[in-house]
Amino acid sequence: MALYVTTNDVLVALNNTIPFNHVSIPCNTGNVIPIASGVLTIKGNTRNRFARYRVTLQGNIAVPEGGDVTAIALGIAINGAVIPESVALFTPQAVSEYGHINTEAVITIPCGCCASVSAVYVDGTEDDPATVPTPSITVRREASITVERIA
Repeated sequence: MALYVTTNDVLVALNNTIPFNHVSIPCNTGNVIPIASGVLTIKGNTRNRFARYRVTLQGNIAVPEGGDVTAIALGIAINGAVIPESVALFTPQAVSEYGHINTEAVITIPCGCCASVSAVYVDGTEDDPATVPTPSITVRREASITVERIA
């Protein structure tokens, strides 16, 4: 298991990744490699036909001062594409009101292949085309992403 966290509050723009800047628990097997701030590479190193990972994202999010109160969401992305089932939505009642989100995805990587995994701030208002999403959110320190090999 590998665990990456944010060590301070960060402002994240729409469709951008959350920067996990601290390795709390490193991957000792070389299957999870941080390649950029907030982007991880997971490998399909296995004797089987595939490797399977459980990726868990959790943290507290809010609309920052000066933003419009709208639904906000985080999702887990693989190779830049957000996995729809992984999107966690929070609708605050006011600016700077934090809400906790927790979501996970199971990702299968073929033997010998790699994939990039990240946490992304996505549009939480897509069901209401008349609403414009807030351009950025605040992610509270100690948000985390965990990658665990399960098969």
